[in-house]
Amino acid sequence: MSFQSFSFLAFLAVTVAVSLLAGRKSAAAGKLCLLLASIVFYVVGAGLNGLVVLAVGMAVTALAVDYLLPERKAGARKRALWLACGWHIAVLLAFKYTGFFTGGAVTIGWSPLGLSFFTFQQLWLLKEVYTREFVPEDPRELALHALFFPSVTSGPILRPGAFFSQLRGEKFLRLDAQDVAAGLYAICCGTIKKVLLADPLGGIANNGWNALGDLAAVDAWMVILAYTLQLYLDFSGYCDIATGCARLLGLRLPVNFDSPYRALSVTEFWKRWHITLTTFLRECLYFPLGGSKKGAVRAYVNILIVFLVSGFWHGAGWTFIVWGALHGLGQIAERLLGERRNVLPKALQWALTFAFVNIAWVFFRAPDFAAAMELLRAAVTGGLAAPQSWLVRGILSKEVGAMHLLWPALKPWTSRIITVVLFGGGLLASLLPENTIRKMDDFRPTVWQAAALCLLTVWAILSFSGVATFIYSNF
Repeated sequence: MSFQSFSFLAFLAVTVAVSLLAGRKSAAAGKLCLLLASIVFYVVGAGLNGLVVLAVGMAVTALAVDYLLPERKAGARKRALWLACGWHIAVLLAFKYTGFFTGGAVTIGWSPLGLSFFTFQQLWLLKEVYTREFVPEDPRELALHALFFPSVTSGPILRPGAFFSQLRGEKFLRLDAQDVAAGLYAICCGTIKKVLLADPLGGIANNGWNALGDLAAVDAWMVILAYTLQLYLDFSGYCDIATGCARLLGLRLPVNFDSPYRALSVTEFWKRWHITLTTFLRECLYFPLGGSKKGAVRAYVNILIVFLVSGFWHGAGWTFIVWGALHGLGQIAERLLGERRNVLPKALQWALTFAFVNIAWVFFRAPDFAAAMELLRAAVTGGLAAPQSWLVRGILSKEVGAMHLLWPALKPWTSRIITVVLFGGGLLASLLPENTIRKMDDFRPTVWQAAALCLLTVWAILSFSGVATFIYSNF
């Protein structure tokens, strides 16, 4: 069930209403309603087979948790941890990477929706129980943590201790006017980002990737930048909506994006981009590997391992591994440079970081290494020429039709207007506003803000029929 659909809006309204009413009777009844709604959401979107795979994984986790409790013997706890983690990693590898490891000779053909996020979330839960950072009070809550409908398909990855404590907090299923306003604000912002900016920019990126041989240098950089903006606006838009839905239920999800394209270094970028994934990898992989406690060389190796895992987690392809390696090497280079990098003007630091991130995204998006190199080659040697109008062909077609009807004189300028509006709007939305989720804490809309938000949201809702799937639901 897509967030960008009328059926989801109806589902959300019913889920919030029923869960709040049940929560007034007892927290247990509210949790049960929320769990049942999450199951329905997942089955509608992923089918019963996907739910069965996740349910088996939840059963493995629940069984392991019983052996990981502090009163158990150390040997039994360690065996339970390794066996349960091994199960989850094996299932993820089997569904998503069999084709990669066998060179395409063997493929399963499908993968449960959200399996990558589910796997990391289960691993994080097992780790926190093992290290005694968190002890579950009610095993039945494990299912709600795993299947919570705002985050089950595309994150953010929910830290166990932070999530479970809220289920027993006084705000759970107890809303006030500020929670409602903040939740609706985040849902509207996320919908606008996704429908009015991310998807049209994605159309430009797709047009370019489908005709790499016809790109001049300016066209190639437009394609690269379009995907850079699309990816951020798409994924942060999803997280805004997920966070807004959770707030309507009295729950707060973690900040997953903190204006990452403002970063002045690759290291800072990863403190701002997909923060829950970065936190998981740091605490569940980098620190267990030794972090930076065993010398500089070992720290550099550990950083590279973390980012290779991050790349491979995103997809079963060498291009994802190259993307991860680039970011790992980028952070190592920054550590080697140390304070010397800070002598550069901040504007230049930002420009270098943003250029690096753009180039790395080429490998993230490319179907193969050859296509990535072809696009980068066009960006460098494609020659200087005005942007070609076919890059924006089919973009915002309804809006373009209305513009031609109302202002026929603008027809020759259509492609330039679309280019300026989309890239200008995408850059402004990515670089200027304060983080949506941070603004939720003290959100107090003015009349003009509310009017503009409502107008743009209605525009986005009327455009639902042409909305593409969220990018990160593919991972």
